[in-house]
Amino acid sequence: MNVSEIGESNPVGLDESYRPLPSLYLGFLSIWFFSACSWTFNTYKNRHFQTNNLQWTLASVPLIKAFQLTLSFLFWYSCFYLQVCSLWMSFGVYVTGVLFQTASFVSFMLISHGYCITCERLSVTERRTTAALGCVFYLTLVGYRASVPYFTVLLLLNYIISFYVIFHHISRNLVVLREQLTFIEDEDVQSMRDAVYAKYKMFKKFQGAMLIVAMAETVIYLNMDDFSENYWLRLLVREWAQFCIFMYIGWTFRSQELATHFSVMPTLKSIVDSMVPPIYRIEMDATTFREFTSHEWHIGVPTSVRDKSPRDSVLVIIQHPHAFRPTSGAAPSSRKQPA
Repeated sequence: MNVSEIGESNPVGLDESYRPLPSLYLGFLSIWFFSACSWTFNTYKNRHFQTNNLQWTLASVPLIKAFQLTLSFLFWYSCFYLQVCSLWMSFGVYVTGVLFQTASFVSFMLISHGYCITCERLSVTERRTTAALGCVFYLTLVGYRASVPYFTVLLLLNYIISFYVIFHHISRNLVVLREQLTFIEDEDVQSMRDAVYAKYKMFKKFQGAMLIVAMAETVIYLNMDDFSENYWLRLLVREWAQFCIFMYIGWTFRSQELATHFSVMPTLKSIVDSMVPPIYRIEMDATTFREFTSHEWHIGVPTSVRDKSPRDSVLVIIQHPHAFRPTSGAAPSSRKQPA
């Protein structure tokens, strides 16, 4: 809803084409409010299964949307049935609409960075970039809604940059996860495959959803807002499109009991080429172990074999290898046979 349309509305002689708006806003308010409550309850119920900071962050989106729809319903209901069109309420609709779109794109950028999916938290650079893009997006959207000159071009540029950042990070995460899947299959480490594959499917679904978002935003801003005869119909299509997109994304990244080891992730993403670390082992007797010294190998675990005396037991030395690919100059002797 444009500010110009709200400002031109008056208690006397309201355009009858806007009469279905109170009912539409009330219907969508019920849907979004129920979705927000369900999302919050599900996140709290399944909080023990995974790192759910992302889910709590995403909960702000339907809550802001429900608040916007509440103000929209009250504004149009008071206009048609109380003959009072509140300027402050219309301004609240305007502000919450901008906040909803800003929160949506910030959430999209967090997901594209792999927040709580491939890393526990974002780096300082990623946080600053996300915050800067979010602030610029908010300001340009405010200028566009207020019909400030040249802000249409600025908003278009901001959309292009934001979508580029989102798709770039999605593609990079997909490449990393694909490499990890290949390594897991080569090394036959099946215990991690389900977790990595679940993350890979999440990003693939999110990539498809963002393509739909890009097309939907293009259609919304290319439509002709000068014609008010079918405003309620365009509003119906736009609200349903937004709800379906967020329902799909929310269902994909909902809190749930995921595959084993899904929450095993680095605190921060490394700037170097990383891979799933294999586990190496070597077995030796107690005499050899007492003479064995190495800073790379540690944790001596004694093992016993049934029907054999403790004298025949062996010690298993476990190394925690680095999670990064070895450099070309690494000594070949540092590589042991994998378990």
